[in-house]
Amino acid sequence: MDAFIGEIRQFPFNFAPKNWALCNGQLLAIQSNPALFSIIGTFYGGNGTTTFGLPNLIGHVVTGADPQQSWNIGSTEGTDSVTLLTTEMPQHNHLLTGLNNPGTQAAPDSTSYLTFDGRGGTGVVRYMRTNGTPSAAMAPNMLTPAGGNTAHENRQPFLVLNFCIALQGVFPSRN
Repeated sequence: MDAFIGEIRQFPFNFAPKNWALCNGQLLAIQSNPALFSIIGTFYGGNGTTTFGLPNLIGHVVTGADPQQSWNIGSTEGTDSVTLLTTEMPQHNHLLTGLNNPGTQAAPDSTSYLTFDGRGGTGVVRYMRTNGTPSAAMAPNMLTPAGGNTAHENRQPFLVLNFCIALQGVFPSRN
């Protein structure tokens, strides 16, 4: 079966076959490709007088047009990476725990839990070195925010192929 002019296919090699062009957003002369221009117009760029653009599918996933979503032919959406906002994270809590046992250390180390002064003092923070399990929950505002506030990868796993558009072939008739 011959390709329709403007048909897009995926190819597993690094070149466009004869009578096809890579879908890389390049501009073509209308004078050299009048049939293809009559089908895709300037959906993908160009001035419409002397040039028109081919779709740029480099790094893009294709989806169907949906005018209700403002997904019109030639429009692009999405982003390669995103930074989540606090409002986009699921609501959750972090429990800060300590011990109900007296402590005598003035400074914490990597094995310490926050506790109360075991020497009878008041208003003095103490720590207790322990391998035990925490036994008391503490105020949630004792935790500081965590995270780096940097963008993360936003793409699903993918396989790279070349998308090519037919420059010549059967002119598609409209119903």
